[in-house]
Amino acid sequence: MFARVGIFGTGLLGGSVGLGLRERFLAEEVVAYDPDPTALEAALALGAADRIETRLGPWIAELDLGVLAAPVGALEALGREVARHAAPTTLWTDVGSVKAPVVAALEPLLPRFVGGHPMAGSERAGVENAHAGLLQNAAWILTPSRRTAAEDLKQLERLVEALGAYPLLVAPELHDRLVARVSHLPYLLAVALNRIVDADPNRETLMFLAAGGFRDLTRVASGSPRMSRDMVVANRAALREAARDLKAVLDELVAVLDEPERLLELAQEAKRLRDGLPVVRRSLLPVQHDLVVAVPDRPGELARITSALGEAGVNIKDIEVLNVRDEGGAIRLGFVSAEEKQAGRRVLESIGYRTR
Repeated sequence: MFARVGIFGTGLLGGSVGLGLRERFLAEEVVAYDPDPTALEAALALGAADRIETRLGPWIAELDLGVLAAPVGALEALGREVARHAAPTTLWTDVGSVKAPVVAALEPLLPRFVGGHPMAGSERAGVENAHAGLLQNAAWILTPSRRTAAEDLKQLERLVEALGAYPLLVAPELHDRLVARVSHLPYLLAVALNRIVDADPNRETLMFLAAGGFRDLTRVASGSPRMSRDMVVANRAALREAARDLKAVLDELVAVLDEPERLLELAQEAKRLRDGLPVVRRSLLPVQHDLVVAVPDRPGELARITSALGEAGVNIKDIEVLNVRDEGGAIRLGFVSAEEKQAGRRVLESIGYRTR
């Protein structure tokens, strides 16, 4: 699709885009730039780039596409530096999680800039955790403005689809309001919950008692603190609005603690909403049929399970080791159909495994 693509920032997303471009043969050459030489060498070693550059310079004018993959707080400064060398014919996008200020800052600097945000992060940062599959089946938001040329937008939509993701067109301001509620506010909540535990005089006992629910709620706090800080600061106006709404809801819940029936109604409403979340449709993955298998802690068990299923002609579509205490020693197996799941269940139970 492109002769030469530049990736400016070789972190988790920049590295994943580079890997996707190379693995799917979407660019003749992928050039990576990063101020951190260690990250650049890792990107080259992992195959996320064909060539690396340690300085911005005339080579930028040779790009057909430039992808700004720096942290949100650094995007405007990077855009200004890049614009000094950029050709007016180059198409530009970014992968930042805040769009309105980024689009406002970069559109005047880079005439063919279209904001982008792949909803495909992880609490594991760095190019060493990058992989092309991170983008597959992800929603990839594009935020065109009145200045966006229709052909530029179409070209980026085709690229997103070629990388295995699904383009979704959203206005920059609306994007920021939506992600404030489903991404940035949960991050602040994770920070707040950890602070409550850290400040408690019984901190060590609380840490010992923390179960799967607490770990699930606070998982996003394990990401890069600097990148997360930049993300929430850049979207602070929308985040303050979301936080005010959350505070009002929390106040309502506290107020009904002495009204058990009303609290039960609210809890039931929350359960209906949570159980009805279109996780499969939202992540744009096909329906998958899961089976959890209790696994004794001894060598060879995983090989025994997969071999038994393979010999029976049962195909495993997905596999995950469940190492949280709630599951004990267990693995989750995903199958493409209910029939295959039941066949797998019969095979494993026949050789002594407990399943659910």
